[in-house]
Amino acid sequence: MRRVSKKTLRQMLAVAVFITAFMMMGTVAKAEEVDLNIGAAAVLDSDETNKETNQEVLITAGAMADESVIPTDSNNTDETEGTDETEETEEDGSEEFSLVMANVDNSVNVREEPGEEAPVAGKLFKNCSATILEQGDGWTKIESGNLTGWVSNDYLIFGEEAQTMMEEVGTLKATVLTDALRVRKDASEDAGVYKLVKNGEVLTAVEELDGWVSVQVDDETVGYVSAEFVSVEFATDHGKTTQEIADEEREKELAKLSKNRGAVPTSVSDVTILAALIQAEAGNQPYEGKLAVGAVVMNRVRSGGYPNSIIEVITAPGQFPPATNGTVAAIAARGPSSSCMQAAQAAVDGQTTVGGALHFGRVGKAAGVVIGNHVFY
Repeated sequence: MRRVSKKTLRQMLAVAVFITAFMMMGTVAKAEEVDLNIGAAAVLDSDETNKETNQEVLITAGAMADESVIPTDSNNTDETEGTDETEETEEDGSEEFSLVMANVDNSVNVREEPGEEAPVAGKLFKNCSATILEQGDGWTKIESGNLTGWVSNDYLIFGEEAQTMMEEVGTLKATVLTDALRVRKDASEDAGVYKLVKNGEVLTAVEELDGWVSVQVDDETVGYVSAEFVSVEFATDHGKTTQEIADEEREKELAKLSKNRGAVPTSVSDVTILAALIQAEAGNQPYEGKLAVGAVVMNRVRSGGYPNSIIEVITAPGQFPPATNGTVAAIAARGPSSSCMQAAQAAVDGQTTVGGALHFGRVGKAAGVVIGNHVFY
């Protein structure tokens, strides 16, 4: 075996000492770290039994630290809620000021496009409200009832002024929700009936009562409808489409044409003769046309410009060919149809579908009320 020199041994010993010292320094450092931790724990409680308490203290401290963040979250939440409230307020304001009112003495045209040359979609009348859909250069697109279109800003009131005006001119409206609703003379199911109103019809309401709503029948008469079959709300009038306006005008005209003209005393034979003439002239026409022929005869009886009896009017020379060629007499002898008898009696009672018309003929002969193949004028 090779002998190691003393010098080499000294060198090896020095290295071993250095390594041992280095390792001891690391051990001391770890020990000091442990001592520091133990010392910190000892400040809280050195007893091993209270270790859980120490942990609770630490957890509580952590919780407090966590809780210190809550106000920030709460503030954020409050800010968010505040923002929502602001947004809701802005939305409410937006909804409020999306209202416009017509600024007219009578009416203004609502057009299909912005511009005075655009086709007319309908009319917005005095005290009518509308909702803004879109705004352009000097024009506003509105919706009012079934009417949608553009109106010049010169004829509209906006913003708070519109809201104030709506509150001043608005009224309670009762919209009918059933096919046929009775407007009664008193708030009772046993009360008499003024009239029937149809589904969708809007009535001016006066007051909401217990199970009933009082409504205007006319300027002087108040009736009552069951609250179960109407929807009541505070509202203003709406605009009308051109078709709605035309339909209303037609209804008004028909109402005038159908206004009872008063009964004329007659005999059974007079009614039969009139029914025979109706069958001869309009036997293949709708009932309204049959009644119209009878009404023409009765209008002549009332006029003063013709004979004052049915038989004399019918048999006057050159007036009704079926009466002078024997057709009317033949029909009367065998008995007119039930619909012609009904129309004759209605005409005698004053009913009419052509107002005070005194003449009729084939369509195209003159301007007037057209029913079936005849024009009445």
